[in-house]
Amino acid sequence: MSERVALVSGGAKGIGLACSRALAADGHHVVVTGRDAAVLEASGFDWVVADVVDEPSVAAAAEQVGPVDILVNNAGVSMSAPLHRTSLDDWNHVFAVNATGVFLWTRAVLGSMRQRGWGRIVTVSSTSSHVGAPYITAYTASKHAVLGFSRAVAAEVAGSGVTANCVSPTFVRTEMTDRSIANIVELTGRSAAEAEDSLATQSALGRLLEPEEVAAAVSYLCSDEAAAVNAQSIVLDGGTLQL
Repeated sequence: MSERVALVSGGAKGIGLACSRALAADGHHVVVTGRDAAVLEASGFDWVVADVVDEPSVAAAAEQVGPVDILVNNAGVSMSAPLHRTSLDDWNHVFAVNATGVFLWTRAVLGSMRQRGWGRIVTVSSTSSHVGAPYITAYTASKHAVLGFSRAVAAEVAGSGVTANCVSPTFVRTEMTDRSIANIVELTGRSAAEAEDSLATQSALGRLLEPEEVAAAVSYLCSDEAAAVNAQSIVLDGGTLQL
């Protein structure tokens, strides 16, 4: 296999960094993107600054990187609030990062993948792509949108050598989950350990996932061996959801 170019949005921290390391270990040339140049440089990978919600920024970054063989849409945000306290700005921001960002990056790289007859698009989604939960209406809706988008793309590229799939983990040990834990502590007065346990016990695993577990699923979907896997969502929650 000749070296393939793998681009990971939000690839310098958390799940994204774990994915970047896994793809590098698989022999791919990894480029990470994000908004913070210092964080990107610290990752140790080639990098380019790009804001996933800004169309010219994504277009410029895509031109700088050149043809991409593997795209991992990892950049994302979360927020929690009852629906009546969710502002339109909150809603629009979550959708812009989680859904529009996936659209912009996928659109930017898909044409060259189809021309070369090979490509892998993997979007890091969530179990919230499949089920609803209280206080995360914007996040849940955006993740449902991402899954629908990925399946529509998969239908367009079926049989072309390009695939589009999602990985949908439960809570993962990341900065995003740390913020959720802190929010629970602030609102309920529970200890950090109790707050973490309340998230961990929402899945059959009874613990948080590690970023490397998500990266392993991404690595598989990006492989030649996964050529027959298209339009799927691999749920990583220990069997809580049986879809």
